[in-house]
Amino acid sequence: MGLIYNRETKEVYEDFQYGGKGLDFLYHTAFGRVILKLLVSRTVSRIYGAYMSTGFSKRHIEGFVAKNHIDMARYEDRDFASFKDFFTRKLKELKMDDEPDRFVAPADSKLLVYPIDKDLKIQVKKSFYTVGDMLGRDSGEVAQEYKNGTCLVFRLAVDDYHRYHFSDDGTVIDTQTIDGCLHTISSFADDYKVFSRNYRVCNYLDMVHMGRIAMIEVGAMLVGRIVNHDCREFKKGQEKGYFEPGGSTIILLVGSNVKIDEDILENSRKLVETKVHCLESIGYIRNKV
Repeated sequence: MGLIYNRETKEVYEDFQYGGKGLDFLYHTAFGRVILKLLVSRTVSRIYGAYMSTGFSKRHIEGFVAKNHIDMARYEDRDFASFKDFFTRKLKELKMDDEPDRFVAPADSKLLVYPIDKDLKIQVKKSFYTVGDMLGRDSGEVAQEYKNGTCLVFRLAVDDYHRYHFSDDGTVIDTQTIDGCLHTISSFADDYKVFSRNYRVCNYLDMVHMGRIAMIEVGAMLVGRIVNHDCREFKKGQEKGYFEPGGSTIILLVGSNVKIDEDILENSRKLVETKVHCLESIGYIRNKV
């Protein structure tokens, strides 16, 4: 299990991996890997998602809340029609740092950041990626905006708010969907290069203050659906979309003009994730575009 730093309490605690024993079996035993080939398919994910959309799945909500210590006082108070309805629940309120030079988190999540070198390469834990690997594009086609920039990995655990938002005003330039499998986004799958193998949606955004960035929504085990709202222009804090049941990840690739807060950088160097809230300030924009 990994470690997580809580910015509010200044404490470090051990991560609880939902389904950890099962994932250990799937990824670290020969028989488990046979079953794994089925579970990472999008067909199985669609079947799981279909069940979680039915009224029968409501029976899982109470136990899920208790097991994951979810503070339901943060969320809208209503009856949920299904587990999916519960999983995609909305917060009662969102507080945002609206200063134009502040860089805010797109989601409730556990955050690690990694430098992008001059050759557009990134080391994420045990794996090495290029920006092109993550975006599913030939490296020669990748824009140079990310050179010497930062790769931010926002891991949404099953107990997090699963809607995500824009970090700045801007415009959607292009969106591409990349088909793939659905490995878990956790240390159990560190050897599988999940950010270049998993199903994902790559968004190219032109931000008013940040410049051009890439925002990648990555599907994970039993997350068969990434739902993005249809919008061309957007405002800082506006909801972009949501994940259906399961944990998942958002990756931001930003340029060298975006500077991340030092506590997050220091934690990331030690591979300690930092717990952040949606629209919380996590850095600043040094040179406005």
